[in-house]
Amino acid sequence: NVMLTPSEVEFIANDCGASVVIASYEKAMSIQNVKESSDVRELIAFGDEPLPDGMLSFNSVLDAANDNFEVPDIDPLSLSTIGYTSGTTGHPKGARLSHHSILLNVAMTALMHQRCDSDTVVTALPCPHVYGNVVMSGAVQSGMTLVLHPSFDEKTILQSIQEHRATLFEGVPTMFMFLLNYPDLDSYDLSSLRCCTVGGQTMPVPKMQEVEARFDCPLIELWGMTELGGLGTTFASNGPVKHGSIGVALPYTEARIASTEDATVTLPVGEIGELMIKGGVVMQGYYGNEQATRDTIEPDGWLHTGDVASMDEDGCIFIVDRKKDMILTAGYNVYPAEIERVVAGHQDVALVAVGSIPDEEKGELAKAYIVPKTGAQPDADDIINYCREHLAAYKVPRSVQFVDDLPKTSTGKVMRRELHSLDN
Repeated sequence: NVMLTPSEVEFIANDCGASVVIASYEKAMSIQNVKESSDVRELIAFGDEPLPDGMLSFNSVLDAANDNFEVPDIDPLSLSTIGYTSGTTGHPKGARLSHHSILLNVAMTALMHQRCDSDTVVTALPCPHVYGNVVMSGAVQSGMTLVLHPSFDEKTILQSIQEHRATLFEGVPTMFMFLLNYPDLDSYDLSSLRCCTVGGQTMPVPKMQEVEARFDCPLIELWGMTELGGLGTTFASNGPVKHGSIGVALPYTEARIASTEDATVTLPVGEIGELMIKGGVVMQGYYGNEQATRDTIEPDGWLHTGDVASMDEDGCIFIVDRKKDMILTAGYNVYPAEIERVVAGHQDVALVAVGSIPDEEKGELAKAYIVPKTGAQPDADDIINYCREHLAAYKVPRSVQFVDDLPKTSTGKVMRRELHSLDN
């Protein structure tokens, strides 16, 4: 993962007992000391640049390899991958994933989206991220053409879709928001697209509808997490899609909404609780962290996702928000994502994120941080009044701040915990 700092690489190498690290030349040069601070024996770098002593060239390793190779007999349930979480609540945890869980997830995702060898997918999702990883693995398994960009840029992505006659574009909501706000969007030929997928965060329904109208193809929302090695839910590309929903559980996967007070209690249709997942895609546990495993996976195999959601009569799941992002206002539960979906529907809003601010009387209040559309000059009072038309009084943000950009992770997800750094 090229986004990791040297200290983060050191932590992960020590946590999982890594013996080899393979990296780009630039990243390898920045983490030369990892061999001194861990059990890493070899540091291997891509590229043809001269390397310091103690570092190997990937090309030289290939050149010295023996062409005779026997495919080993692998137990499907043996460990394939240790995927590290983002570490938003402390040190990242390593999710232990079997060969079976990885291949099942990729295969069922391909089935739901009808991915095949005639598809060409364009994306700028980082491969170390679980979403980018399943896109990459799915392309390999299904024989698709993968056009992978090292970073997101509106012009580059649109040119790539047009040039390669892409059938799929996959990204996080902020990528689609930037594309919608790109002045020359309509000058590109996107007619080859049969569908797009969006994940990583919930996307407001009005923006999804705008994407479908301007791209002239379905936009399918999906949901997943590192602990599943990919997706947990999505819609079938050849079936009906309910905007605002993350879809239904993948085949051979179960989903239910559990009481936040008692995980053994499944809530009725429409009630809000914690989304829980069970099936072959679920991780075996966290590497070297039995307590975290017990806290996350119930004895009967149900995984706590930490997402607050509801389910309708068709099994379609609607994410409300992350449990940890909830704002408590005068005893009422307020979910930032619900407010964001409303604010995003305003004609002058390009991007929005909602955080909390302290209040002596009510404990916490919601605050909206808004990136206006190009050329727009929205008014804070107008935004608040717009919210009053669509939200209960206790959910309406009491403060609005207009900003040039929002703090985002390397994968494009908005970091709500960093919004306070924008406060004026």
